[in-house]
Amino acid sequence: MKKIFLFTLVCVIALGAKAQSTYNKALADSLGADEYGMKMYTFVILKTGENKTTDKAIIDSAFKGHMANIGKLAANGKLVVAGPMGKNDKGYRGIFIFNVKTVAEAQELLKSDPAVQSKILEAEIYPWYGSAALPVYLETHKKIEKTSH
Repeated sequence: MKKIFLFTLVCVIALGAKAQSTYNKALADSLGADEYGMKMYTFVILKTGENKTTDKAIIDSAFKGHMANIGKLAANGKLVVAGPMGKNDKGYRGIFIFNVKTVAEAQELLKSDPAVQSKILEAEIYPWYGSAALPVYLETHKKIEKTSH
């Protein structure tokens, strides 16, 4: 039992040393990472809004613009995560994680979203602390998706 414990301890120490040796200060600095490799973002929950229109043309136009806006914000590095939510009883429709530090900055970005501006979607915005590496995962995503949207 003692040998297993010592072997495990040596492995943990070795893995810790390996993790430390891979630190890339230039990358951390370029991503705005703190000493934990983290930074502030804004987390947005998109909910069903007060505009309950059933006019298909209005809905289609708003969501076409919504999707185009997502692409534009992602291309500009402002939107690092976006996606729809499954059916739920809270009216939650999707999430955004914006690469901005303040709620005010996120509110400004949401002004460019036709679905939010038409009140088909409503946004709840929260400060969120997450991995500073989020902005670079999109390059990997491009390599694994079979079709682009």
